[in-house]
Amino acid sequence: MDLLTELLTTDFRPLDRKAADLYLSVVAQVKPDALRLPTPCPDWTLHGLLRHQVSQDEGFAAAARGGGARLSAWRGGDLGDDPYAAARASADLVTGAFAEVALDAELALPEIRDGGAFPASLAISFHFVDLVVHAWDVAAAIGAAWEPTGELVEASLKVAAIVPEEGRGPGDSFAPSVPSMDGARPRDRLLTMLGRNPAWR
Repeated sequence: MDLLTELLTTDFRPLDRKAADLYLSVVAQVKPDALRLPTPCPDWTLHGLLRHQVSQDEGFAAAARGGGARLSAWRGGDLGDDPYAAARASADLVTGAFAEVALDAELALPEIRDGGAFPASLAISFHFVDLVVHAWDVAAAIGAAWEPTGELVEASLKVAAIVPEEGRGPGDSFAPSVPSMDGARPRDRLLTMLGRNPAWR
């Protein structure tokens, strides 16, 4: 079975929930005075990164419910005065929406491929890898631990392998891939595949 077929026939929803737990466990450690800190994503402060993930959660939820084609559905993230509560609410929103969608349904993702639709199975895998890697972004920004399970790393590596190099750049979730050291741990290879320097501090 080729990789794309494997991803298309995998139900990523249980993994996505575990990735959300990983992400939220790091966000729970963010203090109010940390929101201005830089992150491994050069265009985003920590506030901007957290807001981006809330927006992504809301966009994927809208897509699962048939309303993802509107770019506005992907732009409304608001942290309010409690970033963790906002992150938790948006995670619950998207988890609930994914639970109701058929895996062969077509989800409109306007930020990818000029608004083309993707099977829900693949779209959920995109959301999943976003959470795993953004958990590292937050952890790196605040000096916290990032401890994804082997299961999360293995699945993320498969999704990362199909993320095209073109279209990565400023304002995107992923930068162009960077070289990985010989013998690098799988979790570090994941980061470099998606444009992160594992040594970033």
